[in-house]
Amino acid sequence: MSLMTEFKEFAMKGNVVDMAVGVVIGTAFGKIVSSLVGDVVMPVLGKIVGGMNFTDLAISLGAGPDGKEVLLKYGVFLQSVFDFVVIAAAIFMAIKAINKLKTPPPAAAPAAPPPDVVLLTEIRDLLKK
Repeated sequence: MSLMTEFKEFAMKGNVVDMAVGVVIGTAFGKIVSSLVGDVVMPVLGKIVGGMNFTDLAISLGAGPDGKEVLLKYGVFLQSVFDFVVIAAAIFMAIKAINKLKTPPPAAAPAAPPPDVVLLTEIRDLLKK
């Protein structure tokens, strides 16, 4: 089997295509949530806590060798953590909703008892009469 044929077989498997679609949708979803957090939630939260912009929060570590100020930008990190929390919550809620929509598999009928148990049950019922 040639390398190209093997690669084509691998790439056309259902799981690989599903995963690729999931990655594309996940990337788009991540951009939407990042915009929601960065452009809607964080400005409101900043206004509530005194008009601060979280992305501007930083600690100066001094000047670097090139003379520029070196900053530890923990505000950007906080915004990324908040993005993650919102994305995780949204995915959790989506999976929970999808699981509710799934119908449970039908319950399997109980297995028929063995013939000797059926015979003993009939004898018991006859003796009760």
